[in-house]
Amino acid sequence: MKLAAVVALAIATCAVTLVAAKGVPSTVTYIPHDKVSTTMAKGGQIIGENGLIVLAQRRGAGEVEVHENTNHVFIIVEGEATFITGGTLVSPKNTAPGQIRAASSQGGQTYHLTKGDVITIPAKTPHWFKEVPTQTIAYYAVNLEP
Repeated sequence: MKLAAVVALAIATCAVTLVAAKGVPSTVTYIPHDKVSTTMAKGGQIIGENGLIVLAQRRGAGEVEVHENTNHVFIIVEGEATFITGGTLVSPKNTAPGQIRAASSQGGQTYHLTKGDVITIPAKTPHWFKEVPTQTIAYYAVNLEP
């Protein structure tokens, strides 16, 4: 009987943890392709629930970003870019709570991103689209904020 009680307690604890977890969807969300396409054209959020944010982005080269709590998964759907992760920020500035920006970074790991690539960026990792030879790169950003 003790083993059954321990198992029941473990299952209950897991269930409570999953229900309260951030970054975990609590409902099924369907976004039709026309809304996704419209959002991709201008950039913006297509899902925002319980710490899970999915963005459809189109952008050019930009600043280095560091997010205290945001973990990214970028799924590239169009274009190409030189993408840098890590390194040392040059003249960083706090732009919002938990958000740092810089014009550039020194060092880091360089990736050449193209259609079909997927890259993950843990929170607190400097990252930036350094060069975008196609003028814009389109991607889905799946952001998890625990």
